[in-house]
Amino acid sequence: MTAQTIAQQQDGRGALRAFWLTALAMGLVIAQAIAAQARPDSFADLADTVSPAVVNITTSTVVAQGTGPSPIVPEGSPFEDFFREFQDRNGDGPRRTSALGSGFVISEDGYVVTNNHVIESADEVIIEFFSGEELTAEVVGTDPKTDIALLKVDTDKPLPFVSFGDSDAARVGDWVVAMGNPLGQGFSVSAGIVSARNRALSGTYDDYIQTDAAINRGNSGGPLFNLDGQVIGVNTAILSPTGGSIGIGFSMASNVVTRVVDQLKEFGETRRGWLGVRIQDVTDDVAEAIGLEKVAGALVTDVPEGPAADAGMEAGDVIMSFDGKEVTDTRSLVRQVGNSPVGKTVRVVVFREGKTKTLKVELGRREEAEGAIPAAQPGEDEPEAQEEAEKTVLGLTLAPLDDELRGQLELDPESDGLVVKDIDTLSEAYEKGMRAGDVITEAGQQKLRAIGDFEDRINDAREAGRKSLLLLVRRAGEPRFVALSLEESGESGESNE
Repeated sequence: MTAQTIAQQQDGRGALRAFWLTALAMGLVIAQAIAAQARPDSFADLADTVSPAVVNITTSTVVAQGTGPSPIVPEGSPFEDFFREFQDRNGDGPRRTSALGSGFVISEDGYVVTNNHVIESADEVIIEFFSGEELTAEVVGTDPKTDIALLKVDTDKPLPFVSFGDSDAARVGDWVVAMGNPLGQGFSVSAGIVSARNRALSGTYDDYIQTDAAINRGNSGGPLFNLDGQVIGVNTAILSPTGGSIGIGFSMASNVVTRVVDQLKEFGETRRGWLGVRIQDVTDDVAEAIGLEKVAGALVTDVPEGPAADAGMEAGDVIMSFDGKEVTDTRSLVRQVGNSPVGKTVRVVVFREGKTKTLKVELGRREEAEGAIPAAQPGEDEPEAQEEAEKTVLGLTLAPLDDELRGQLELDPESDGLVVKDIDTLSEAYEKGMRAGDVITEAGQQKLRAIGDFEDRINDAREAGRKSLLLLVRRAGEPRFVALSLEESGESGESNE
């Protein structure tokens, strides 16, 4: 090979290397350009567009003298006389207190959304607009369960307003902008990202968006915007040891808020569907005990008088789907039912005794039913089983209910079952929350009236190849299911744990 040939090959390799380096550099430039597009240089245009629809809310409440906070002064302190004179000068009559919050206009004719806790118990609600104009608002309706309130101001001109977006379309990591009146400082904007979705705090219908956009006291009721200027959340709460923002804020998802707002606007109150059951989540051991292949659904613990009872639903049923939608757990079922119209007839698929069954249920109204659900229903009237002595089974010292025990536990005279008189603190039953005084009314989804019934259910479960037995346990009238393992217990039913 000549020197000329070698030089040509080297030149070719150098050109190829230069080509790939150039391509790599261009790729990096393109990636940086895409990243720059995903991260806005400024939120100023968005703020200019939506700020006119964001409002400050001032509430005024008359309280009796002495019901508000007062300074705490040690007895004998030199300031004691000073504060006593100060209180005397202010008199003993009622006084007016004020509170601040935020909100946003959702229609040109003056409907305003905020938090219920912002306006709760207020005698007067003043809306301050971005322009500085102030108007008095009337409360159209409130929903403490989602902490949402709908207000209305009278105006002779169309107001700037914002629209709701689809909170389900928000992704973790998306940019969001919070607006409101933090700490009474007036209109303020903060930006962050969606930190998490579907957070539950304490309410039945909670569906919070978690964000690190700064939310402080006074931001309550203000909007959380996506980059399209749509409201995807209502700023409601923060998690903080200091009372100030530490980057953990919660906004009620717009898909929850819109349904509440529509009902408040139409009826002045909420009207949620009601199924009429008590439920608990399905656990691994519960699923095994009843032969359910998938750990999902909502286990029915009690069916008081109501829509579900009328449709033939029974305690021990597992609700697998509701109105065509899969039920993953109790929380999802509660939300699905609550979001359904009152009076609608829905198909509910339940798992019962190894098979699925479809029931048609006409939903009632939850607001009418709340507080009216009776305590757990007593057993049917049947001849009493012959009384047996106490016996320890699966770590539980059991005795059949008699009149004396019914009186001690304040149970109905017709109540049947086995009372837990003592419990082994090292047993699985104790680990799963069972305690002395609990009443076991069913085992293997069959009623109990004697200890022999319980032992029969254990033997039946073993013969069927079950590894656990499902118990229906009642405490102070409240039912729940507990699945106990049978693998380590002896043939006599005695606990070997």
